[in-house]
Amino acid sequence: MSTVDRVTGAAPFVVVGSSLAGLRAVEAARQVGYSGEIVLIGTEHHLPYDRPPLSKKLLEKGSSDGRVTPPHFRDAGYVQDGLQVTVRSGVPAVALDTDGRCVILADGSAVRYGCLVIATGARPRQPFDSAGQLSGVHDFRVHEDSQAVRAGLERGARVAIIGAGLIGSEVASSARTWDAEVTLVEAQEVPLVRALGATVGSAVADLHEENGVRLLLGACVASLEGVGAVEAIRLDVGTRIASDLVVTAIGVDPETDWLRGSGLQLDNGIVCDANLWTGVPGVFAAGDVVSWPNGQFGRQRLETWTSAAEQGAVAAKNALDPATARAYTTTPYFWSDWYGNRLQFVGSPVADEVQWIEGGVGQGRRAVALYRRADRCVGAFALNAPGETMKLRALVGRGTSWPEAIVFAESRARSYLARQ
Repeated sequence: MSTVDRVTGAAPFVVVGSSLAGLRAVEAARQVGYSGEIVLIGTEHHLPYDRPPLSKKLLEKGSSDGRVTPPHFRDAGYVQDGLQVTVRSGVPAVALDTDGRCVILADGSAVRYGCLVIATGARPRQPFDSAGQLSGVHDFRVHEDSQAVRAGLERGARVAIIGAGLIGSEVASSARTWDAEVTLVEAQEVPLVRALGATVGSAVADLHEENGVRLLLGACVASLEGVGAVEAIRLDVGTRIASDLVVTAIGVDPETDWLRGSGLQLDNGIVCDANLWTGVPGVFAAGDVVSWPNGQFGRQRLETWTSAAEQGAVAAKNALDPATARAYTTTPYFWSDWYGNRLQFVGSPVADEVQWIEGGVGQGRRAVALYRRADRCVGAFALNAPGETMKLRALVGRGTSWPEAIVFAESRARSYLARQ
């Protein structure tokens, strides 16, 4: 019996969360030689699927891919036969008994575990208690949300999006491919402050109005109006905006309510150590639900595709062989696509200074900015400069000094101009 098989004993390796992180955990378990039973538990009735296309490609006019089924990472044959995984779909976990080492499901059944990876992700915040009473009002998290919003766009709906973060901005961009009338409402004076900081957030906001989106900053939606179906949103200053389709995208909260009373520490996610261990024997976590100490960036909870994929694999390997567990560290990275522009960010936006190395935020233009905290480069933003991003990620990850980072980025900019 291998080391990883001995860890679980007779009980299976269980993953809660049929997500990217959950799939990577399952795959990693097989890759390291675990030959025992694996159970994958998911709230949705789908196998793990790719979420970024939901607000991008699958929502844009001219794309019909995935309208009936989500963009699955793997087919059922691979998951169930190739990986030898028992899939429990459409049955949410409702409690965790860490003393008895079992996950309690909504149908009343219990799944025993030898070791467990929690990858339950996050759920959309709800701005209105009554939103579900009106048709035409949608969150944006799962495949069915994307399908419903697309159906509204096909009908020629007037669109109001509440929240100008990454998801709201992507939905606005996709809606404009249908020539939809789009209003984007953001409570902050500068959008994307948490993701990009005020300097860059203010600059990229111009992309919306350049592409025909009405952007309202420092505005709060007080209520929804309509009888049966949404007809308008009303701002707190009294302004009424006619809307047949409302998308709420004001952020997410980690999906941890089911873990209350389990003994796990919960504080903006599941509090884990550097190895993604919860502190409870045999229980690790991965993805959007995890708060963990990330090297030079401190304690973080990341909502990114890259970190979910990486954490799923690390959590599984550490759970199955804790004696050789390794810390998970990463230089955060995310991307977003608006109006034919690729936005990419690495590191942290919390900075004392932001310096533009290449300016020109706007349709089809290229821009690069560096973020300084004390004497180090802690972040970098790139617009339409995909060749720079991984080099900048490595630079930030090394904790490069500010002068050295400036010299490097300026040299890259000169090289790019020389090639034009």
